Amino acid sequence: MRKPIIAGNWKMHKSIKDGVAFVEAVKPQVKGTDVEVLICAPYTLLAPLVEAAKGSNVQIGAQNMHYEDKGAFTGEVSADMLLEIGVTHVIIGHSERRQYYAETDETVNLKTKKALSKGLVPVVCCGETLEQREAGETKSVCKRQVEAAFSGIDAKDATTVVVAYEPIWAIGTGKTATSEDANDVIAYIREILLGLYGEEVSEELRIQYGGSVKPNNVEELMNQPDIDGALVGGASLEPDSFVALVNF
Repeated sequence: MRKPIIAGNWKMHKSIKDGVAFVEAVKPQVKGTDVEVLICAPYTLLAPLVEAAKGSNVQIGAQNMHYEDKGAFTGEVSADMLLEIGVTHVIIGHSERRQYYAETDETVNLKTKKALSKGLVPVVCCGETLEQREAGETKSVCKRQVEAAFSGIDAKDATTVVVAYEPIWAIGTGKTATSEDANDVIAYIREILLGLYGEEVSEELRIQYGGSVKPNNVEELMNQPDIDGALVGGASLEPDSFVALVNF
């Protein structure tokens, strides 16, 4: 049985003070849940949030990292730097990183390998644009992105990865894929993983949905057989909303 994972992606929001207050507010309300709880925050918040979350089931993740251990990479952060402060997860290949910061299938693969080699859990994103969806290319885009992300990764490591299917046209737009459509694509991604690794890995690996997930639609999405969680942007920014997502 795959354990659901609800992850908040705060993107470029919140001060340290606000972030710590958020964690303090949600900790008692998600205690004992059967859902894995994750907050992915800006770099400046990570160390304070890890400290605030100590002793709770709230895990803290980063939104990006570099694939090299060190070097002349101004503005970047390494896996070791994240581990040093107690971060457990890292989002890799989010559509905004692909769109605005030249993230490619190749760099997604390099970052995924690096995260795994260091013991971080990579949350690897894939998803199509509106144009690709309207052209009937949703599955071919996801196939290319998923196969590239897992290239050179063995079955033992693959089960650690969390895949997040995020149709780009649904991120921050208020549009959401129907629960059936989202499950259909996620089931297809599971088929891709079946082809790469076999049934045991494909059935164990968790695949989230992301794209305008809110308290009023999370239960319907989570009732689908292949959806194992949600990667949530705007609705993860307020404690009450995030708690409602976790306690769907």
